[in-house]
Amino acid sequence: MLSFLLESRQADSVPVRSMRPGDFTTWSQGEGRAAAWARRLGFEADAGKTCLVPGLDGDLAEVLLGLGTNPDLWTFAGLSRSLPAGSYFFAPEPAAPLAEQAAIGWAIGAYAFGRYKEIAGGVAQLVLPPAVRRGRVETIAEGIALARDLINTPASDMGPAELTEVAGAVAARHGAQLRSLVGEALLEANYPAIHAVGRASTRAPRLIDLRWGDEAAPRVTLVGKGVCFDTGGLDLKPSSGMLLMKKDMGGAAYVIALADMIMRRELKLRLRVLVPAVENAVAGNALRPLDVIRTRKGLTVEIGNTDAEGRVILCDALAEAASEKPELLIDFATLTGAARVALGPDLPALFTDDDALAADLARHGLALADPVWRMPLFRPYRELLKSEVADLNNVSEGSHAGAITAALYLSEFVAGAGAWAHFDIMAWNPKARPGRPKGGEAMGLRAVFALLAERYGG
Repeated sequence: MLSFLLESRQADSVPVRSMRPGDFTTWSQGEGRAAAWARRLGFEADAGKTCLVPGLDGDLAEVLLGLGTNPDLWTFAGLSRSLPAGSYFFAPEPAAPLAEQAAIGWAIGAYAFGRYKEIAGGVAQLVLPPAVRRGRVETIAEGIALARDLINTPASDMGPAELTEVAGAVAARHGAQLRSLVGEALLEANYPAIHAVGRASTRAPRLIDLRWGDEAAPRVTLVGKGVCFDTGGLDLKPSSGMLLMKKDMGGAAYVIALADMIMRRELKLRLRVLVPAVENAVAGNALRPLDVIRTRKGLTVEIGNTDAEGRVILCDALAEAASEKPELLIDFATLTGAARVALGPDLPALFTDDDALAADLARHGLALADPVWRMPLFRPYRELLKSEVADLNNVSEGSHAGAITAALYLSEFVAGAGAWAHFDIMAWNPKARPGRPKGGEAMGLRAVFALLAERYGG
C-alpha cells in the first residue's frame, strides 16, 4: 500500500489548480490575489511547472500547475517530491483518463532508491480523485519501483542467486510455482548455452522458471535477459563500457515486475516467466571466441564475440518458451548498443512480425506516454549471421544493423509461438527528470501491461 495516497480530503488539504496556457492566460488577467501573485512570479502554465500561492496567513493556500499543451503522467510526476509536506487534491479534477495518469505520475514520482543511504525529503500526499482506481495505480507504481530497484542494485547484491530470491518472493506472494535449475543441472536438463556463458563465474548460472494461472487459460510467456554483470567475457569491455553493467539484467527486472503486476490484477492468462540468470565473467573455463556451442534447440552457434552473450542465454530460454506454443511470447533484453544509437535511451526498440501486436503496443505507448518504436525484422540481413563451421554466428559480419541482426538471431529460436515480440531496452535514465531519477528505468513496461490487461481482462 502506498501510504501517501489518501482516500479522503483532510481539513488542511491544499488544492492543486491545473491549467493549460490558454486557460491560464484568461484566468491570470483577473483581479484575484492568486492571479496577481502568478503574474508577479512570471508563471506561464508550462508543462509540469508550479506556482505556490500563499494565503493571507502566510500558509500555502493553493498550487498552480501548468499542463502545457499535451499533458500526460509526466506532467504530474514531479509533484510528489517537490511540493511541501502535506496533502493535496486536484481542484478541479482532471477528466477521467488524465486523472488516473495524474495519480500514477504522482505515485511513480515518489520513487527513490534508498537501499544504501537515507533519502532526504518526504513525499507529498495526494487525495485520489473519486474516479481513480487505487489498485491499478498501486499496481503500476509498485511494478515500476520493483523494476527500478532491481536494476539499481549493484551486482554485489544482485547476482543470479539474489535474483532468484526476488522472483521467489514474488511467486510466493501470489501462489505461483517457481523452479530454478542451477549449475550442472542446466546441462542435465539441456540448457547448454546458458551454462556456457555463466560457467566462468563463481556464482553459478541458473534458469528461473515461474508458472501461474489457470492451465486452461491462454498462454503468455515472458523471457528476460538476466546477465547480472557483464565483463564482456574474454572479449573484455573497457572500464567505461563495464561501468553500468549492473543494469544488464534489466530484462529480468522487467519480466519479474511485469509478472507481479499481472498476478496482482489477476489477468486471465496462463503465465510463464523464464529468466536465464548468469554473470559473464573471466576465468580459465570462460567461453572463448570462435568456440562452437550447442543450444537447446539443437542449432550450433559459433561465438564470434563473447560480449554478445545475452542473445546466447536467451536462445535456450526462448526455445523452451516456444516449445509450449504460447499465444504470446515477449522477451526483454538490454541487448545492443545499436538500438540506443538508433533510438536513444528513452525509446525501446520493438521487433515483431505481428502487425496487430505492433499496432496495439504503439497505441498503448502513445496513450500512456510510454512509447515504443517498431524496428524492421529485415530477413535478408540473416545472411550476416552465417558461419562456416556452425549453423549461425552470435554476431554479424561488420558493424551494420546490430539491433536487427540480434533480433534475427533470436527469431531462430521462437518457432511455435503464436506471436512474438522482442524489446531491445536501455533500462536506464542517463539523466534525472521529474519522476524519472537517474538510474534504473522500465521504459515500455506500462505499455506492455496495458496491452495484456486489454487482451486478458483486468
